[in-house]
Amino acid sequence: MRAHVQALPDEDGTRIILCAGEFDVATSVLLDAALATAAADTTVTRTVVDLSQVAFADSTLLNVLVKGHRTQRLVLAGPLSPRLQRILTLSGLDTALRIAPDLRSTAETE
Repeated sequence: MRAHVQALPDEDGTRIILCAGEFDVATSVLLDAALATAAADTTVTRTVVDLSQVAFADSTLLNVLVKGHRTQRLVLAGPLSPRLQRILTLSGLDTALRIAPDLRSTAETE
């Protein structure tokens, strides 16, 4: 399964970006572009990235998430796969990034 990234229509200044599939050096550019578009849009005050359907991720995706975190108010939504949770934990990003257990909980995560 290759990567798929879809930005939903903004709601109250929040942009939700849905991610599915496998994210590596060839496919993480899709999320990078979606995050750059959200950061450039002055009407977007918060960006939520739903990672619940990500089957594989490598350090390239982590780099994209860190870059997104630096340029906007970013919240990640799970539930995260065990593999993705593991690389976030090993890298220390699980404590640096805002992570909600699911998409519905992102409103409570600041």
